[in-house]
Amino acid sequence: MMLRFKKVPKIVKLHSSKKQFLKEHNRLSPENLKATIPLLSRFKMEKPSLFKSNDWSIEKLRRPFILWLTSLS
Repeated sequence: MMLRFKKVPKIVKLHSSKKQFLKEHNRLSPENLKATIPLLSRFKMEKPSLFKSNDWSIEKLRRPFILWLTSLS
């Protein structure tokens, strides 16, 4: 008999503000990848294709943001 486990639903807040994104990103990041509001604004200006709305989804934007951030130095 094969045991089956129920999938635990992942609670994801898909829409968030810039401040919420910043707070969550900085909580998850090491010191050298911490961000600021001006840095997020610059990212949004340089990557407009990622922003079809004013949504700052951590799931959608964090990886591209980290890649962009590491390319700055």
